[in-house]
Amino acid sequence: MPQPFLSIYTHRFIRAAVCVPFVRVADPVFNVERTLSLARRAAELNAAVALFPELGISAYSNEDLFQQDALLDAVEDALAHLVAESRDLSPVLLVGAPLRSEGKLFNCAFVVYRGRLLGVAPKSYLPNYREFYEKRQFTAARDAVATEVAFAGECVPFGNDLIFNASNVRDFLLHVEICEDLYAPIPPSTYAALAGATVLANLSASNITIGKADYRRDLCASQSGKCLAAYLYSAAGPGESTTDLAWDGHAIIYENNELLA
Repeated sequence: MPQPFLSIYTHRFIRAAVCVPFVRVADPVFNVERTLSLARRAAELNAAVALFPELGISAYSNEDLFQQDALLDAVEDALAHLVAESRDLSPVLLVGAPLRSEGKLFNCAFVVYRGRLLGVAPKSYLPNYREFYEKRQFTAARDAVATEVAFAGECVPFGNDLIFNASNVRDFLLHVEICEDLYAPIPPSTYAALAGATVLANLSASNITIGKADYRRDLCASQSGKCLAAYLYSAAGPGESTTDLAWDGHAIIYENNELLA
């Protein structure tokens, strides 16, 4: 059946949702349920894509708990549950979690749609200055050897250069990057836009400091304008550890240098 005239999808628009769930540090069971709760709300609002923060299934501020097999095993179980529960949800879900592969640990975005894991995008640039020390736990995308990874018995695409082309929404081509990737001189999304991506999404943790919210807006505005694309940004929020940092759960959507939400 054709789309009804009053649907925005008939006119080649999509509805996007940026989601910031409450999390608990190192509690994937709790975190995946809060993620699914917001994913279901996004589905009720007929969103085509729902973006969540960086490492949202595990929480970002786990520090060396990221080296615990107990946590990483629980993350895999939670992701498998999320994939299964997504069968009846309309949006593409973009969720963050650590991934073991090649004897390394990657900070990744998982792209999930209708009961399938479509692909996994590792973080390209790991911040290792001031309050950040991600190289202590994670490996950068450039150090990955494989272009596919095994997850829940399936082999799926793996890389920072993946573009997901929707077959049911014309001109909806999606690319995903993670936090620091946007702060780099040439973000991976720049190459994705040159290759045709029209919706660029950023799973971020990004603690809050004075003036940083304005800087994030400037970055998202500039990237959406230069790339002639929509840019979605979701920062970590309530529940992350405040031992060293503060979190504001900043959610942003720009398109062609214009702030939409």
